[in-house]
Amino acid sequence: MFEQAFKNIDNILRTDSGSATELDYVEQTSWILFLKYLDDLEETKKQEAALAGRPHAYILDPQYRWGAWAAPKDADGKLDHRKAQDGDDLKEFVDGKLFPYLKKFRAEEPNTIEYKIGEIFSELKNKIASGYKLREILNIVDGLRFQRYEEKHELSHLYEDKIKNMGNAGRNGGEYYTPRPLIKTIVEVVAPTLGETIYDGACGSAGFLVEAYDYLTHNQAKLSSAQLKTLQEKTLYGKEIKSLAYIIGIMNMILHGIEAPNIRHMDTLAQNINDIQEKDRYHIVLANPPFGAGIGREIQQNFPIKTGETAFLFLQHFIKILKAGGRAGIVIKNTFLSNTDNASVSLRKLLLESCDLHTVLDLPSGTFQGAGVKTIVLFFEKGKPTLHHGSGQAKKIWYYQLNLSRNLGKTNPLSEADLADFVQFQKTKADSPNSWSVDAKDIDPATFDLSVKNPNKIGAAALRTPKEILEEMEACDEQSKKTLDEVYKVLQSVVSFD
Repeated sequence: MFEQAFKNIDNILRTDSGSATELDYVEQTSWILFLKYLDDLEETKKQEAALAGRPHAYILDPQYRWGAWAAPKDADGKLDHRKAQDGDDLKEFVDGKLFPYLKKFRAEEPNTIEYKIGEIFSELKNKIASGYKLREILNIVDGLRFQRYEEKHELSHLYEDKIKNMGNAGRNGGEYYTPRPLIKTIVEVVAPTLGETIYDGACGSAGFLVEAYDYLTHNQAKLSSAQLKTLQEKTLYGKEIKSLAYIIGIMNMILHGIEAPNIRHMDTLAQNINDIQEKDRYHIVLANPPFGAGIGREIQQNFPIKTGETAFLFLQHFIKILKAGGRAGIVIKNTFLSNTDNASVSLRKLLLESCDLHTVLDLPSGTFQGAGVKTIVLFFEKGKPTLHHGSGQAKKIWYYQLNLSRNLGKTNPLSEADLADFVQFQKTKADSPNSWSVDAKDIDPATFDLSVKNPNKIGAAALRTPKEILEEMEACDEQSKKTLDEVYKVLQSVVSFD
């Protein structure tokens, strides 16, 4: 039933002039779903209050509740067409009254519904141009329920599919959708436990937070009411700058069972990392920060290592915001391992000297649809340096190169089976044709180069450093010069002979 409902909504939006892309479909579906969820939540809270013998305080004023404008019912519980607005009347109410009213909601704490309402509707707008088509969508959504676990579970899977389709729709797919098999694998390796705080400062559609929540609920014996409260309210934290990603992340977490997600709508990089105090730190960081250059100097001033590369600033933020002994699994471009610019070298030095970089997962091209870059995953623990200067001690970094027998693409996405060997070998950090260890004491102290060079891969030469390539080019140039000199001498002798 739910799957057909989602398809019907998309079909209506495709014929509406206000929604042009898959991104628009998800955005417009999301704000309507959110308001329906809010109405169901109000009904649940009302019933709980009645059982406890106390009054229920509604969040929304009467005229803005779902049952007043979206789905007024008659005595038989059916849509009351005399009261239900349609066409221009509905459009004018939503744009001129409903949205301005919802924008006014404000709250300090992000784990409140009031905060979510204000943040979601402060920048979002109704793009559905036809009031008649909006009425059709409202009628469909009114038939959905968010009260039973089974209902939320099915809706969450359908919503994940919509996020995946949205991610595949544009060239910046990785911005909205990190492949779920990869997220599951990262969460499994980092292995959060109940009571630890988990943070994603670039949470997007909240895939890491959702997967961490599922991991904690499925890998735990029956949770007590106190443990459930901790998991709901004091475990998962995120930040997201983009309005669309923010509402999708909120909706995704709600559908997975987290009533009031702790996600802030803000620019993570706008905070000076020197202002981060112990109370601000987390036990675990799970993230796929955005890639790309162009960060202005004003933002760069918030970081000791100045760079215009977004992901490199995020990595500094993540290292700083981890508690001592905290663990991280972070996706980043593979060029981070070998770039020779000052910022890259300094950042690798910072990572190695402040954290135990114990695992590097090298991912194949095509892992992220439309992203166009090769990526790696860094797994590290803060407070246990990989490099021990002066002590004569050094740890090992375990590498795993994911070599698949097929090319990844939209019709051949990454699967959990692809990553099963990595998960198994990572437990003991054993050598294999795809895995090996590097002694940290062998890392070049001038460049801190961490390039992926698989010594075990059969039939493939290990990747060379830029220095080695340049030296070979110079040698080839010298050899070419000698050969040309010899040819010139031969030609001269021929000319002289003639």
